[in-house]
Amino acid sequence: HVMHISSTVSGELRDGKTSLDALRAAFPAGTVSGAPKIRAMEVIAELEPDQRGVYAGSLGYVSFGGNLDMAITLRTVVAAEGMAYVQAGCGVVADSKPEREYEETLEKAGAMFKAIEMAEAM
Repeated sequence: HVMHISSTVSGELRDGKTSLDALRAAFPAGTVSGAPKIRAMEVIAELEPDQRGVYAGSLGYVSFGGNLDMAITLRTVVAAEGMAYVQAGCGVVADSKPEREYEETLEKAGAMFKAIEMAEAM
């Protein structure tokens, strides 16, 4: 399995700003878009034929007090009209080996493929 690190980020909002303003400013996350962010997003729009949907977005909650606890959706399965769409990815950098990145993406998606296989067998 591929392991990920996690980070806890905390801070204080400027007057007049909400936790949703902070979330809006942070996404799309650099870990799933690249840098510089604006150009990376342009390249993604040019190369990816479909929008990412919930993949690479965020899942979590905002409390009644305005606290925010979120995670990046790095692996997703979306079921629609009898189909299951699996999304996973890899981090491509200057010295990446395309074959290894592809293998890593399949490894990351493996648990989702297994879950779909088990659901179909029920």
